[in-house]
Amino acid sequence: MILTRRHVLAGALAAPVVLSGASRAGAAAPVRFSYQRSSTLLTLLREDRVLEKRLAPLGLEVNWKQFTSVLQPMNAGSVEFHADVADAVPIFTQAAGAKLTFYATEAPSPSAEAIIVHADSPIRSVRDLKGKRVGVSRGSGCHFILAAALARDGLSFTDITPAYLEAPDGAAAFKGRSIDAWVIWDPFLSITEHQHPVRTIADATGLSGYSRYYTVNASFADERPDVVKIVFEALAEQGRWVKANPEAAAKKLAPIWGDVPPEVVRAVNQRRSYQVLPVRRDRLGDQQRIADVFLAAGLIPQKIDATSVPIWSPPS
Repeated sequence: MILTRRHVLAGALAAPVVLSGASRAGAAAPVRFSYQRSSTLLTLLREDRVLEKRLAPLGLEVNWKQFTSVLQPMNAGSVEFHADVADAVPIFTQAAGAKLTFYATEAPSPSAEAIIVHADSPIRSVRDLKGKRVGVSRGSGCHFILAAALARDGLSFTDITPAYLEAPDGAAAFKGRSIDAWVIWDPFLSITEHQHPVRTIADATGLSGYSRYYTVNASFADERPDVVKIVFEALAEQGRWVKANPEAAAKKLAPIWGDVPPEVVRAVNQRRSYQVLPVRRDRLGDQQRIADVFLAAGLIPQKIDATSVPIWSPPS
């Protein structure tokens, strides 16, 4: 898939108006957040209404929207704060010209995404994927993992049949064996491992740190850095709580994720670092490597400087 500015224009009607406090009528002004199923920290903040409580004194109301595909809202700017995404996703949004500011990252968790097959599959290595149908979410971190793993083993996308499926559809296709392999991230990875005997033929180790990034519309970050600071601090606190309270976190997340067994949630949380940190430009080298792989694979239209993104930093 090649993303251009047309993808941004497609969402122009949904572009947000920058908010600077309470609305003219005196009602609370909305600040919109998107999240996805893998957005553990945002999900917990939503569940406990943490941001609602912290932003209310500023005259701001929090609205939440869950997305399966996060590229469209990120490109269109249809919310202020976007779902946390794997490291590859911002490459597509940057290539599309989306006006996003990075304000937080999670420390690497390379085992939290993997290429899996059924345990009884004859596929035992990445090389065995040649000629096979492989499920992957377009534009995801797993998209990069697949491209990089193929390249490492002397293959390319032309050697496989990619099936571009969002995670829920990929889960159904894997269960029904209409795909030979699936590249997926947590919590879907751990859920699938619990439901089916599977074999991991590669994870992100040696290919990507699988750092997750949190982004906000650049115009909002410029006008309301105070709000960005509140959100950053809430995420960092939530991340520390999850790692310090694995049983309580599993109990809380299990019903939210669809009544999955607590042991599955614990497996997810063990693989993810949840260490929320400021974004440092000198540590975006992996982002450039991902961008170069995508360019070589024809997935983005031109070379980009992945380290040139706008960055918000906590006041020192």
